[in-house]
Amino acid sequence: MDVYLTRPRLPLPVMRLAKGGPFASVSGPRLMQAGRFLTATEPRAAAAALARAMLPGGLWRGRRQAPGHDVVLGAFISDDEAAWIGARIAAAPPDFILIDTIFRAGLLDQPALRGLPSVVLTHDLFHRRHAALKMAGYRVEPRVLTRLDEAALLDRAGTIVAIQSEEAAFLRDMCPERPVVTVPMPAAAHPRPQGVRRDPDRLVFVGSDTLPNLDGLRWFFEAIWPGLRAARPQIALDLAGDCGHAIGRVPPGVRRLGRVVDLAPALHGAALAIAPLRTGSGLKVKLLDYARHGLWTVATNEARTGLASDSRPPIFVADQPATFGATILAALAQKPIEADALAFISRHYAAAQVFAPLTDLLVA
Repeated sequence: MDVYLTRPRLPLPVMRLAKGGPFASVSGPRLMQAGRFLTATEPRAAAAALARAMLPGGLWRGRRQAPGHDVVLGAFISDDEAAWIGARIAAAPPDFILIDTIFRAGLLDQPALRGLPSVVLTHDLFHRRHAALKMAGYRVEPRVLTRLDEAALLDRAGTIVAIQSEEAAFLRDMCPERPVVTVPMPAAAHPRPQGVRRDPDRLVFVGSDTLPNLDGLRWFFEAIWPGLRAARPQIALDLAGDCGHAIGRVPPGVRRLGRVVDLAPALHGAALAIAPLRTGSGLKVKLLDYARHGLWTVATNEARTGLASDSRPPIFVADQPATFGATILAALAQKPIEADALAFISRHYAAAQVFAPLTDLLVA
């Protein structure tokens, strides 16, 4: 498989690819590959990679935030980028073209790609996320993104892949002439090792520095956390990922773990996970990470959207501050069964089961 990156966000100006990886090559208009090494060739991209590696998360977020908007949903592929990739595909036409999101679907306008089987991986319904963020008062880039805009981009594809079944139904309605298959993220159960104990007073949240995560955490800290601490003074919360640094000051009892190589110690050591998200769409992969480590989650309805339908999902749903906090306290007292969370993952998110529709499509 050849991978083309239009706007690479390398962890360093030069990075080493894993030995024996799945990709025959990785390249892009701003990249150069030499053996197993990738180099950012554009000075701005190299400087951005260095800044990401060296600056604290909150400071880096502030530096990369462009004026005029609060959140960027994605950057559309440029004509130059599309032409660069199209010329290389024309030189060695592939069996299939897999395109990541509507923001790169414009690549399919390249003459060299016409007639080649193509699949757009949606991850999300971006016009719905755009509308939700605008209604919440945020300035969003792109400034305009309607259902018709998204449908027009998706209609370029031979096949559309949805990340969850509800969005698959929306996509079929938006693009009735295009086949739509559902392929969620796979997840493998990772049971807690013997001898590792959960802290009965510890919560955990995993998230990047995206606006939905930060908005949800601010709401949680302002409206829920003080009441939790008053009712259970020993309660604590771990923040894993860039969200911890990007959120700024955190209240007492909250610990920032930052980026971690392995989430298992944090997830196996907590008693409960939280997902206090108020905007977003797609599938919240963090909920799969929690469940595959045996953790139950207290989540808003917004956060649980997209999870597989099941008679006993490992989720407690609460949308209001009082009920969210009370649900956390009740769940900690209840000590929900880890095996139920692991079984949920095995029932719905095993890799062979998840990828079967896409595999059938690619080998047909």
